[in-house]
Amino acid sequence: MSVFEIIGGKKLKGEIIPQGAKNEALQILCAVLLTPEKVVIQNIPDIVDVNKLIDLLRDLGVKIEKTGHEEYTFQADNVDVDYLNSEEFKRKGGSLRGSIMIVGPLLSRFGKGYIPKPGGDKIGRRRLDTHFIGFQNLGAKFIYDETNEFYKVEATNLKGCYMLLDEASVTGTANILMAAVLAKGTTTIYNAACEPYIQQLCKMLNRMGAKISGIGSNLLMIDGVENLTGTTHRMLPDMIEVGSFIGLAAMTQSEITIKDVQFDELGIIPSVFQRLGIKLERRGDDIFIPSQDHYEIDTFIDGSILTISDAIWPGFTPDLLSIILVVATQAKGTALIHQKMFESRLFFVDKLIDMGAQIILCDPHRATVIGLNREHQLKGISMTSPDIRAGVSLLIAALSASGKSTIHNIEQIDRGYQNIDIRLQKLGAQIVRK
Repeated sequence: MSVFEIIGGKKLKGEIIPQGAKNEALQILCAVLLTPEKVVIQNIPDIVDVNKLIDLLRDLGVKIEKTGHEEYTFQADNVDVDYLNSEEFKRKGGSLRGSIMIVGPLLSRFGKGYIPKPGGDKIGRRRLDTHFIGFQNLGAKFIYDETNEFYKVEATNLKGCYMLLDEASVTGTANILMAAVLAKGTTTIYNAACEPYIQQLCKMLNRMGAKISGIGSNLLMIDGVENLTGTTHRMLPDMIEVGSFIGLAAMTQSEITIKDVQFDELGIIPSVFQRLGIKLERRGDDIFIPSQDHYEIDTFIDGSILTISDAIWPGFTPDLLSIILVVATQAKGTALIHQKMFESRLFFVDKLIDMGAQIILCDPHRATVIGLNREHQLKGISMTSPDIRAGVSLLIAALSASGKSTIHNIEQIDRGYQNIDIRLQKLGAQIVRK
């Protein structure tokens, strides 16, 4: 097991380019199963979760060729559907949560989609009901082997219908969408997720010949088509990385330029950081964050304590609440962080408290952060990364802290952040992988 050793308290400076969007990649890669023709995907991040999914597609018989820097060509013209019954598939598919999104395309094109209970972050319940209820609405038969925790959906002919999703699940919307594009008739998905990842998937599918309208809204209409063709798709920059780097700059009092961020796709992310008092400036499609000695948390109009909570898009993404919480520890003022979607995502705050942060964990979903206003610097400690986003939050805390920090289980960080140590070293960070 690798670790990061960090000497904190150093100001960083320079430019950094965000990787391709992890959450978009996991959807887009699964969509290549919908056509026998070649699909070119650009700006693919070189991270553990994405590489695992690429390997899984290769095992399914997809021809994969690396054709450039972060560019791959996929051709699913000879998919081995029988591989879904193998013990190897059950082992590999169960190690990656994103593998759930192969089910929709396989069901749509081949009439069957199987998946073991997917893995991923241990951040609380992440139910799959929305996916399978959606498939059933389209006419699929759902079978669950409780003993082996193995899910199956099968259908001879999918038929379009109206459905109201019980939750605006991003992966659920993507999966149902990919099943519906080849179904007969019209499918209407209400309460659909509308994150940029879903918009990107819809645009890609339309270029492949799908007929999807309502893109960017929570009401999607899909007119089924007979088949899809190949296309070229370039993924967005990872907005979670963009937010992470804004937080990093603030915590370490650094001057950093984040390049090529696709600013118009970031939604309210920049403004939420600005409410923490962080100065940032849009320069074309870059974000410049100047070095700040202090930043002060805003309050509501009536003077009450600012609450920052996650919400479905265009609300604030839950993947950045851990970063917000860490950044608030050195601000002037108080903030209530409300993580609505996952009940275990705030359980890393004990490490921050050990570092000297003033945080009250109110319950599994809420934490009150009393900012230190840099009057007391966090101190380096030894800690363990519990999940991807908490891991990077602890890394940011360590880079701002005095002394040496050690972060164990950094494989969690590698699942979502590409060569993060090397990229931070170029900004002047003292971080070593051992």
